[in-house]
Amino acid sequence: MNGKNVVITGAAGGLGRATAMTLAKAGAGVAVLDMNEAGAQAVVDDIKAIGGNAIGIVGDITSRDQAHALFAKAVDEFGHIDGLVNNAGIYPRRPIFEITDDDWSASLGVNVRGLYHMMVAAVAHMRGRKQGRIVNLASIDAFKAHPKNAHYAAGKAAVVSLTKSFGLEAAPLGILVNGIAPGPIATETAKRAGFLPSLAAETPIGRAAEPEDIAEVILFLVSSRNRYMVGETVVVSGGYYIP
Repeated sequence: MNGKNVVITGAAGGLGRATAMTLAKAGAGVAVLDMNEAGAQAVVDDIKAIGGNAIGIVGDITSRDQAHALFAKAVDEFGHIDGLVNNAGIYPRRPIFEITDDDWSASLGVNVRGLYHMMVAAVAHMRGRKQGRIVNLASIDAFKAHPKNAHYAAGKAAVVSLTKSFGLEAAPLGILVNGIAPGPIATETAKRAGFLPSLAAETPIGRAAEPEDIAEVILFLVSSRNRYMVGETVVVSGGYYIP
């Protein structure tokens, strides 16, 4: 990743932070994009502490104009952007009869609309250089039903579909678009929620993924070592879900 620059959304914590650190260690310049300014700056500081190159960008990707402005800021800072990791997402849980219009708007706003805006901004920039990589974070919930997350699952299924559509149209421009569908991840948020032990018991590998386990797959997909994958969504679940 030396000489490559990557924008990572939702990078102030959890999988986003692990991805930022993994890519920085591989030599990438990292734009840490998040609504949490203090969290984003903490990740930037951690990257700089290991000799890496990073900037923090704060804003709301659910707004088309703001998403494009945020991506443009990263371009201005680095000169060019070679990769985008669409990691930002929210995980609201409600039974199907309790999901409100506001729940739908919030979930799809971040998980689908924001991701779409960032992809459009990235492709518009990358097509001029005829190269680029985009990685979208979907979820096994796009394929495997779980209770209390119909709106989240619908959004992640949309991510899988968008990954196919963008992959088809962007590949002739030199841009490879792919996705990842993780299973259970041992983020601090997931640990506090308390559902990891039961999911780990159902996982053949015997544990939930550490964020770094997923980040290593992202590293491959966003790097120039990925030369031929287009429109794929890779399931990384320790065997919890096998298509």
